[in-house]
Amino acid sequence: MDTYNSLKGELFQINQDISTLFSDAISITGMSDQSFEDWQKTCSGIHKQMSDKTIRVAVVGSIKSGKSTFINALFKGDHLKRGAGVVTSITTRVRSGKQLKAKLLFKSWDEVNSEIEQALVLFPSLDWRTEKNRFDIRRKRERIYLQQALHSLGTEHLFTNYARNVNSVLLTSYIKGYDKVKDIISSDTMTSQYEDNLFKEHWAFVGDMSMAVYLKDIQLEIDSGSIDGNIEFADCQGSDSPNPLHLAMIQDYLLLTHLIIYVVSSRTGLREADIKFLSIIKKMGIMDNILFVINCDFSEHESINDLKALIEKAKEELSMIKPDPDIYSISALFNLFKVQNMNLSQKDRLRLAQWKKEKELTAFSDRETERFESYFYNKLTRDSYFLLLKNHLERLSVISSGAAHWILIRQNILAKDADSASEIVGKIKSHQIRMNQIKSMIKNTLDGSIQKIKRELKSDIDCYFDVRSGNLLTDIVEFIRSYKVSHQQYDENLKVAGFSNTLYLVFQEFKQALDTYMAEAINPEVIRFVREKETRIKEYFDSIAGPFDVMIQDANAEYNSMIGSLEIKRSQNNQKRIELADINAIKDITGLAFPPAVAPMRYTAKMKTDAVIRLGFYTVIKILKRLFKKSIQSKNEDEIRALRGGVLRVKRETERSIVFHFKDYQENIKFQYINKLVEAVSKSLYESLLDRFQAYVTDLSNIVELINNKLIDKQRTTEILREMEQSSREIDGRINIIREKIESTV
Repeated sequence: MDTYNSLKGELFQINQDISTLFSDAISITGMSDQSFEDWQKTCSGIHKQMSDKTIRVAVVGSIKSGKSTFINALFKGDHLKRGAGVVTSITTRVRSGKQLKAKLLFKSWDEVNSEIEQALVLFPSLDWRTEKNRFDIRRKRERIYLQQALHSLGTEHLFTNYARNVNSVLLTSYIKGYDKVKDIISSDTMTSQYEDNLFKEHWAFVGDMSMAVYLKDIQLEIDSGSIDGNIEFADCQGSDSPNPLHLAMIQDYLLLTHLIIYVVSSRTGLREADIKFLSIIKKMGIMDNILFVINCDFSEHESINDLKALIEKAKEELSMIKPDPDIYSISALFNLFKVQNMNLSQKDRLRLAQWKKEKELTAFSDRETERFESYFYNKLTRDSYFLLLKNHLERLSVISSGAAHWILIRQNILAKDADSASEIVGKIKSHQIRMNQIKSMIKNTLDGSIQKIKRELKSDIDCYFDVRSGNLLTDIVEFIRSYKVSHQQYDENLKVAGFSNTLYLVFQEFKQALDTYMAEAINPEVIRFVREKETRIKEYFDSIAGPFDVMIQDANAEYNSMIGSLEIKRSQNNQKRIELADINAIKDITGLAFPPAVAPMRYTAKMKTDAVIRLGFYTVIKILKRLFKKSIQSKNEDEIRALRGGVLRVKRETERSIVFHFKDYQENIKFQYINKLVEAVSKSLYESLLDRFQAYVTDLSNIVELINNKLIDKQRTTEILREMEQSSREIDGRINIIREKIESTV
């Protein structure tokens, strides 16, 4: 990391020194040039991109694996609340700062009420509500009645597949936390900050389900540790959270990351939930950027051999998903206790003292910690930072070369008499016509190329999301239609809890199954598909960059030959072959982000109304059967038939909702992401090409007019240009040195 920061500092200085060259040139009477404005804009952009570049590291793993403790150890303090509840779907983002600061973003009242409204679809015991009014948690009467309704729910409504039902947790948390946050929430999203001594007050929100549910985002700044300020760590929700929407939110963040650290607890080893989540990551196509940390709990292992046996078993299992995985075995809690020594509780001091006696275990953890830190920073700088620096360096090299040529031409013109200067300018202008023609041709070709690749990608995307020809929607619709509900299974529930309660139970189980299927099977496939399109964009523009590069090299060679015929000394040209900027860097610069995978389906209360009407209809039929003394199959016959009809209505509405959602998502990916990415990559390529032309198409008419009318101080101007030439050579030498350092590192 020190090497990177050193090179980054040198690059900042080169960028500044090149900008100073432009200032020197502008200070010469009549020397102002459009090229300077374009180059200055490029230099300003490079400075901003280097300053704003954020490297994102996601820390993931199952619940209670030690993710928060691991990040705390990196930042050398107990800053993230450990063991926070699983209800929060918030990814806590952490980076270094000048002071302790917690920034909490809260949902608006509309967002809160919208979530509650969806959770209340098919909710039993809603006699206190009218269909016309939207639920508003700010109304005391509705809070009281909802709380009573929640208390009346049976155990079967509070648990789904042996885990707390997501909706019951959500509704209970909102009601319980209302009084605590009502003065913070408003009609807009609100932000609260807790700094310095008040920093840990944010724990009350992340550690309490009833307050965490009101949060939208958390960002922490920590003034300790040796983490670079441009690295952001994300403490992600447990991958085995009972809420499948949490998994989708983790997937959204993983798409932004440059590195994933997967934490596995040595207490449990690799679990089924870990294998499932790692398989999802592999399907998303981001397994290359992952390393594993076995978080060692010294209290769980009798000896170093016992720990190593677990590590070996985990490595064997991980190798089935990722060949030759990078694994580091660290006790995050031991590392945290060591840096907190004087601030530990009596209980924790005793634990630390006991662990220190385990010499083999602690020495092993220390070695692994050192090995991890070395690899971690090297990988980040090598794979992300240095690639970015290399792109910026080559851009500055082109500008520096152009500036050197600009200086050289003007030095030669000033050294001639008026007639000779006019002759030189005349021949250069003739060649500039050719250069401008090439520029125009490149622009037109690029514009045509954009339309061609857009048409190709549009066709691919439309086919992929097509409900008839594509597999994606076909698979989802098949899942919905084939979902089986054993109506007889709910026979007893119908007798005890009634029709509304049973319909709600069936609906919740169906919704949970569908959300899980979407998060585990569908979202990774969509992500894989879009990443393939990103690769296609990169390959396409790489393929056309080559011919453009040859065209420019030929034009420059022709130009240099012409310059040589005028007995003008040619500037040294160290320009490298044009390389398209990294596509992730382009996305960062333009602010483009993959459309979120989280897409909760919207349901309406009409499903319940329809089911209740069916129930009334079947009840009338049952009464008529009794009047005519016809046989009745069972006491719950009408409820079961109505339940079957209600489930069919739920499936149909879900299917319509899915098709509508993916139609909208398809257009979003096409126009708001892929097309904009094509345009951004094309613009990046065009700007790189344009940089190489700037020095060769500048207007020299003004300088000849100044010479003819003796309006320029030749001696003073020559002196300034000589100083600029010296600075330019020195800059070029520094660029070559940095290039060698980066290439030797990468």
